[in-house]
Amino acid sequence: MFELKFSKELNNKKVRTRFKEDIEPHDILLDSLAQKEEEEIGVTEKKFEIPLSRNSLWFFLILSLLLILVLFIRTFQFQILDNQKFLAQAKENKFIISSIKAERGIIYDENLNQLVFNQPSFDLILNKENLPKEENEKNRVLKEVSEIIGKDFEELKNKIEDDKNQQILILENLDHQTLIALETRKNNLPGFQTEKNSVREYKDSEIFAHLIGYTGKIKSEEYKAAPEQYSISDYVGRSGIEKFYEEVLRVIPGKIQTERDALGNIISKEITSLPESGKSLVLWLDSDLQKKITEELEITLKNIGAKKGAAVALDPKTGGVLSLVSIPSFDNNLFNKGADQAELEKLLQSSQEPLFDRAISGTYPTGSTIKPLIASAALEEKIISPSKKINDDKGFITIPNPWNPDRPTIKRDWSIHGWTDMRKAIAESCDVYFYTVGGGYEDQQGLGVAKIKKYLDLFGWEAKTGIDLPGEVAGFVPSKDWKKSTLGESWVDGDTYNLAIGQGFMKITPMEVATAFSAIANGGTLLQPQVVQKIIDNDKNVIEEKQPKIIRDNFIDPQNLEVAREGMRWAVTGENSPKASSITLNSLPVSVAAKTGTAELGNDHYDNWVIVFAPYDDPQIVLTIVLEDVEKLQTAVLPVAKEILNWYFTR
Repeated sequence: MFELKFSKELNNKKVRTRFKEDIEPHDILLDSLAQKEEEEIGVTEKKFEIPLSRNSLWFFLILSLLLILVLFIRTFQFQILDNQKFLAQAKENKFIISSIKAERGIIYDENLNQLVFNQPSFDLILNKENLPKEENEKNRVLKEVSEIIGKDFEELKNKIEDDKNQQILILENLDHQTLIALETRKNNLPGFQTEKNSVREYKDSEIFAHLIGYTGKIKSEEYKAAPEQYSISDYVGRSGIEKFYEEVLRVIPGKIQTERDALGNIISKEITSLPESGKSLVLWLDSDLQKKITEELEITLKNIGAKKGAAVALDPKTGGVLSLVSIPSFDNNLFNKGADQAELEKLLQSSQEPLFDRAISGTYPTGSTIKPLIASAALEEKIISPSKKINDDKGFITIPNPWNPDRPTIKRDWSIHGWTDMRKAIAESCDVYFYTVGGGYEDQQGLGVAKIKKYLDLFGWEAKTGIDLPGEVAGFVPSKDWKKSTLGESWVDGDTYNLAIGQGFMKITPMEVATAFSAIANGGTLLQPQVVQKIIDNDKNVIEEKQPKIIRDNFIDPQNLEVAREGMRWAVTGENSPKASSITLNSLPVSVAAKTGTAELGNDHYDNWVIVFAPYDDPQIVLTIVLEDVEKLQTAVLPVAKEILNWYFTR
């Protein structure tokens, strides 16, 4: 009762202060009791609480609103404006896409003899984004890797820092010991992984090097241009068939997706696309013929003291390349197995240019091999009949000099041929006859430079043949305008006479010569030479069979071509031609037709040519051979052709 009454009495009593708030009576009692307690224990707590001012409250309110607004704006930016960016980053961090390797396509000869093999190999790859972010830990990893692969730490670090790609090829073709060391410690080497690959191994490499070519590691710019098609450790074709048919031979890598959690632990792996091996190629190539031609050329070049030569063998019915040889050659395995720098430098700096494919890129004056083409042109233009005879009783013609009559130009022949018609002129390679029908002489009209050029162009002597190999060049046939603009000189009659016998400024590739004579052999169809016969799958099922490609036909009357063919046949049989140029080939087991050529280079050096097709009545092969820069006038090329064809038709 007392407590209740006391409370009621104090309830209406308040102490007024200078503050707006009142002090209740019980607060006073509590303060006095607290003071008494402080005095008893000897501790004073001087504390007086006052409410916050209104300005302070407004300050904290505004600050809170600003913070909420900033958070809202940032949330809007992350969730709406940068949604796709962060989604992609999150997905990239969550998933790793890696390649599943497949096998590059195989290359076979016409009899399905395998010329190229895929050998297993392993490469060390770095994914930079998976390297540790902390510098000390990253250096630890790099030092450990550098010790394993035997590479300087600073060199390795600089290579990684300088490369802008996310994936970097660190080392290719790992040896067995290094591979084992990396595999056993891979859990301590984040970012680094070994990747299974394959390298090309070429059978009889130097025999087929120019034709097959070689592969090389993909370059950074190539990988960056098409990362979905390649791995950083892929090989791509760099020359020959490997390069030309890269799209066919190349694998389509499969993809495997690895899912990780936030800590980098693997949750799952899923194959998102299966790999596809490259398609394979069947060539027209007769690999035994290729070996035989290479062997005979090397022996002959050594015997005559020359070092360079080329040969092309075509099927005149299809344009198929039966053989393509360029000497000197090289070991194309060097580019795939990582030959040491000294070997590569030696190859690349050789004065003999072994990487140069003389069969499709070398250009030469043709010498007398041009004469069947000039004869066909003269008949087509009706300036002479094949039976008309021209008298070569002196072994030269005399060209008047309008500026100095006392000093005429003498154009000599290699021999005196007497009365000579067109077939005999081809068989004996009579220069006087072709001077006359080429440039005109006395009462005989000549073709002239413009028409010679026209028909040589029709035979394909000033255009690439379109062969399915990279690096082909076009031959060159001069003209009046060219000489004036290039040399600043006028065209003279002597230039036309030189052109008519394959001398002077003209230069043609062995492939162009072989293609032109295929048209003579088959009766008038100029075919595009083709190396590849078929494209097949892994089970050797035919995907695509190459059909003959006609460049041009009906550009010369077949009867006129027949005269040229007969002249080439007489060159072998000696019919009506006592000085026939290729009589040594008459002992072959089949009937053949041939034309030789010797192009003067000066200083008693020559390029020696021979073109042969056989059998005469149903040609199966056109063989063209050139021996480059032969010292002194030698007929070494005919024995080479004889040996090759004798083997070819009797094996």
